[in-house]
Amino acid sequence: MAEELTREEQAALAPYVSNLAGPVFALVNLPEVVKGALFARYSRSPKSLRRLFLDEFLGPGGLEAARLGGAGGDAGARRAEQLFERVFVEYGDDSVAQLGGVHLACEGSSNILTKVLEWGRLMAYLEQSTRYIPYDDRPDGRYRYHVPAELTGPLRERYVATLDRSFDVYRTWLPKLRAFFEAKFARDPAESESVYRMTIRAKALDTLRGMLPAATTSNVGIYGTGQAYEQLLLRMRAHPLREVRDCADLMLLELRKVIPAFLKRVDVPERGGIWSTYLEQTRRETRDAARRLLPPEPARGPGERGHPDGCVSASEEVTLSDFDPDGEVKVVAAALYAVSSRSDAELLENARRTTAEERSAVLAAYVGKRLNRRHRPGRAFERTSYRFDVLGDYGAFRDLQRHRLLTLEWQRLTPRHGAVVPTAIAESGATDDWRRVLAESAELHDAIEAAGLPEVASYAVCMAYRVRFYMDMNAREAMHVIELRTTPQGHPSYRRICQAMHRLIAGRHPAIAAAMTFADHSSVDLERREAERAAERRRGASR
Repeated sequence: MAEELTREEQAALAPYVSNLAGPVFALVNLPEVVKGALFARYSRSPKSLRRLFLDEFLGPGGLEAARLGGAGGDAGARRAEQLFERVFVEYGDDSVAQLGGVHLACEGSSNILTKVLEWGRLMAYLEQSTRYIPYDDRPDGRYRYHVPAELTGPLRERYVATLDRSFDVYRTWLPKLRAFFEAKFARDPAESESVYRMTIRAKALDTLRGMLPAATTSNVGIYGTGQAYEQLLLRMRAHPLREVRDCADLMLLELRKVIPAFLKRVDVPERGGIWSTYLEQTRRETRDAARRLLPPEPARGPGERGHPDGCVSASEEVTLSDFDPDGEVKVVAAALYAVSSRSDAELLENARRTTAEERSAVLAAYVGKRLNRRHRPGRAFERTSYRFDVLGDYGAFRDLQRHRLLTLEWQRLTPRHGAVVPTAIAESGATDDWRRVLAESAELHDAIEAAGLPEVASYAVCMAYRVRFYMDMNAREAMHVIELRTTPQGHPSYRRICQAMHRLIAGRHPAIAAAMTFADHSSVDLERREAERAAERRRGASR
């Protein structure tokens, strides 16, 4: 439908739309509240979006301002605020809060806090990586780690001294590990010095990151809608850690500078206040129920907690704790659904009568010839799911936790499950320093826990220590996770976990596992080498 616009109207609209005539266009140069309110009004108006903006949002003086080269005053911001007040706050129409978003930076966040920030499914995150950034510097004379406000007196002094020592050892071993890997892996004559240097650097950082405590700080970039931020802030305000609650206050302050109308309910006592109280109460009562129902864990000595015991076996590290024995049959039935006229029940009954070869043939046709791992099959693979119980080091957990479409939950980080020791640590002669850092980390954790601050104690735990978590995902998401996290450039810790997942799926549903054609079980010495070479080729091609 062609929009009839006068020359003046076109001039007024031009700063705010990506084109003036096409049926598809973007809104630009507008406050988030205006875009959100405009779309909310759009759903109940017969007018086109351009006409609606001109008639109801640009406001008196808008055309004149456009003629004079301005941007149309406040472009209806006051009207947008009023609309949100009525629709969102008074009527509780939560979907309206999905219509505006903000890019937010949260800097200096501990690795405990980053996991809280990255909880929501419907947000986008980018986190500073311990794989590519060394932590050997001391900005303002301090290493980059968080000191919890809950710690005071001698316990705080012990915490700072212990973490400083761990960073000192990390700093000492970083150049030593680089030299070790340079001696072990010679540069390919066909390889540039830059690629080789970056590959060796990444290998050293990968190996040493387990020495860093969970208190190590990172920077996180977040993009989310008003609704997603509201949900995140409600959880954060109920969190037991002061760092998380303080961050929530800072986030709310900044978000209200950009999308104030979207976040009116967060700290209103009878709205967001009781919501956060509910979350806090359920967590506390569930913990109390666990104490009543579960037998106490066997006591462990400081030596057992403090000293890593190497890698557990694959069967202990990853367990397939739940799956559907009929899952493969159900995926076959789902694959046939859209190309037939049969009912779901009929298709399932037919699929039950197929042979393994017939099922493989159906799935092979459905999957097709995949040229890369981004070519993923359709939603039939969502018809079955797998639940994995994982006991992996905290570094690997950090990377796997960012897969948001699956269901993932974790237990508190402690030293009780032992730690992973990279082979290169022993080969390079770093074992004694590694064990000493991890032992001091465990002892500090126990001292903080004994002081009645179990949540705070997790800050002290080195990332080499194992944490228990589960990952529950459908087969389509499993394909994405496994293929992405087993690529040769991946960190050895999470590669090992996802390779085990693939083997476990293959043992139950071989045709589904076979569809994961880019699952990589190869052994790699320098994980980042091929990725760095490819990056250099792309840089050369773009010049």
